[in-house]
Amino acid sequence: MKLNKKLSLLTFILFYSWAAIAQHSAQPGYFLFPIKPGVRNYLSGTMGEIRSNHFHGGLDIKTDQREGLEVHAAADGYISRIKMSTYGYGNIIYITHPNGLTTTYAHLQSYYKPLGDYVLQQQYAKQTFEIELFPQQGQFPVKKGDVIGLSGNTGGSGGPHLHFEIRDDKDRLYNPLLYKFSEVLDTTPPEIYNLGIHTLNIYSRVNQEFGRAEFNPVKKGNNYVIADTVYAHGLLGLELQTNDRLDGAANKNGTQEVTLFVNNKPIYNHYIDQVPFELSRQVSQHINYDLYKRHGRTFQKSFIDYGNDLPLYKADARQGRLMVQPDSVYQVKIVAKDSYNNSSTLSFVVKGQAPSFTKTLSKQVKKPSVDYQIVGNVLKISATDTSSTPLNVELFMGDKQFMLIPSYTKNSTSVSLYDLRAGLPDSILFCGILQSLNLQQAVPPQQEVTVKNDYLKVEFGKESLYDTLYLQTQKEGDVYTIGDYFTPLHQAIKVTITPETPITDKSKAAVYFLGLGRGRGFTGGKWDGNSITFSTRNMGKFKVLEDVRPPSIKLLSKTPVQIRFKIADDLSGINSFRAELNGEWLLMKYEHKTATIYSEKLDKSIPLSGKVVLKVKDVAGNEATFTTTI
Repeated sequence: MKLNKKLSLLTFILFYSWAAIAQHSAQPGYFLFPIKPGVRNYLSGTMGEIRSNHFHGGLDIKTDQREGLEVHAAADGYISRIKMSTYGYGNIIYITHPNGLTTTYAHLQSYYKPLGDYVLQQQYAKQTFEIELFPQQGQFPVKKGDVIGLSGNTGGSGGPHLHFEIRDDKDRLYNPLLYKFSEVLDTTPPEIYNLGIHTLNIYSRVNQEFGRAEFNPVKKGNNYVIADTVYAHGLLGLELQTNDRLDGAANKNGTQEVTLFVNNKPIYNHYIDQVPFELSRQVSQHINYDLYKRHGRTFQKSFIDYGNDLPLYKADARQGRLMVQPDSVYQVKIVAKDSYNNSSTLSFVVKGQAPSFTKTLSKQVKKPSVDYQIVGNVLKISATDTSSTPLNVELFMGDKQFMLIPSYTKNSTSVSLYDLRAGLPDSILFCGILQSLNLQQAVPPQQEVTVKNDYLKVEFGKESLYDTLYLQTQKEGDVYTIGDYFTPLHQAIKVTITPETPITDKSKAAVYFLGLGRGRGFTGGKWDGNSITFSTRNMGKFKVLEDVRPPSIKLLSKTPVQIRFKIADDLSGINSFRAELNGEWLLMKYEHKTATIYSEKLDKSIPLSGKVVLKVKDVAGNEATFTTTI
C-alpha cells in the first residue's frame, strides 16, 4: 500500500512535468493559421470534443458559412498524401513538415490546380472516384502560406468548414491551439453544467440510495458550488458535464483538461492530447456511454474505467475512484481547464454516512409493478406495491429460490440489490408478477468466449469487451436481441443465427441492425446453409431482410459541361456506380448528403456529347441502369 502511494505521487509529478513539456514544445508562430491568416477567426470545434465514437481530433474552423475560402499551407513541407472519399474527411490533403509533424486539411471543395490535375488524371487512370494517393517527397513541395485548395463541405461534414489537424509520425493527434494562434481569442473559462455521482459496488450509496445521482451546480463568478452536503458511502465514481466556449462564439467546445482533488490532493487528471487513432473508440469508456446514447448528454468520467487504455490519464491507486468512510468529511474540488489555461472550479462537500433502511410511501401507487436494471455487477430490482410494509422480491436460480430484502423504499418503490457475481438468476417474482431475466452468461473481458443457445451463437474476442458483460438475449419472431444498444463494444463480436422465415433468395438477404427507431442499417453476413454469420460492433436488435429492389436514378440536369443525377436505395444502400460516355468511362463525383452524383471531364475543352449510360448497384447486388443522350 505504501509503495502504491509513492508510485501514485510519482505518477502525478511525472504527469505535470510531461504536460508542461507538451505545452512548451509547441512553438508559437511555427504554424500559420490555414484560413484567413492574420485575421480574427472563429472555431466550431476544438480538440477533445466528444463525438459518437471518437474524440474530435483537431480544429473545425468556420468559413463564413460558405465554401470556397482559400486554404493555406501551415508551414513549409511537401504534400505526402491526398484522399478523396464520399464519407469521413471527404477531400483531404496531408502536408509533412521538416519538424516531423504532419498537418491535415479536410472537407475541401477542391485542390489547387497542379494537385487537382494530378488527382483527376489518377482517377481516370484507375477509373474510380474514391482514391488515395501518396506523392513522392519532391513532387508537390509547398511553402508556408501557399494556397493548397478551397474550403468545402465534402465527406462527413455537417456544414461548410475546414477541419485542421496536427499529427506526429505515429498518427497521434496534437492540440493545434497549443501553438497559440493569434487569430483565435479565448479568455472565456469552461462552463460546468452538472455533476454525476455513481455508486460502484453493492455497498455504495449516495444520499442513502444506490445508483446514479445528479447535482446541479450554482455558479459564483467563474466558480461553481453544490450548496448542499452530499451524504455518501462506499466506492464512488464522479462524472462531470462541462463544455468550453471561445470568445465571440456560441459553439460548445471540448474542455481539454479536468483534475479531481479530494482534501486538496489530486487523485485524477485527464488531459486530452496525443490521442492515438487506434484507441479513439475508447471514448465510450471515457464518458457515461449509456446516458450519451439515451439522451445525448455528455458526462466525462473523473475516474479511469475498466478497459480504458487511453494515454490521457494520471490517477491514484484507486484510479480516481472516491472511497467514502462513515463519519468522514471530504472536501472535493474539480478543476476544468481549456487550451488557453482558462479554468473553472466546482467545489462541494461529501460526508460519509453508513447505509440505513429508509421508507417513504406514495398515495399515487395503485397496483404492484416490478422492474430491474443491471448496474455494473449489481442487479437492481425496483418493486412498487400499495402495502405500507415493503415486501420481499423472490429470486429464482434453477431449482433454488431466494428472498431479497429491500435495502430502502422511496415513494412506495422498494429497491433490492443482488450481486450477480454470486450466480445468474433466471427470473424474479413479485406480487404474482413473474419476469424472466434472459441472462445467458457472464462474459469476462480479455477472454475468447462463445455463448450458444437454441436460437443463436455469439462469439466474443479478447478485445470485444471493456468490462464483464452479463449477456441477455431474446428472440421475438425473426428479431434477435443481443445485449442492449446502450452497452459499448470495443471490437466486433461474431453472431450466427438461423431465421425461421424462409429466405427466397439468399444472395439478396443480409442481416440489418434495427437500432432504436425505424432505421435499418446494413450489417451483412455470410450464409452457410440456412444459417447466416455476421460481425457487429453494436449490440441491440437484428433481423434478416431481403433487398430485391434496385436503386433509383433520377436525371437532374444535362448540359455539354456537366450531367447530374440523384441516386438512392431504400434498404441496403448504394455500393457502386459507373457512368460511360460513348463507351468511355466518365468520372462521377458523389455527394452523399444530397444523394447526387455529377460528372467531371478529364479534358474540359471537349464538351459532353453523345450517349450516357449510368449503372448504379446497391450492396445487395441489385442494379439499375439509366440511359440518355446529350
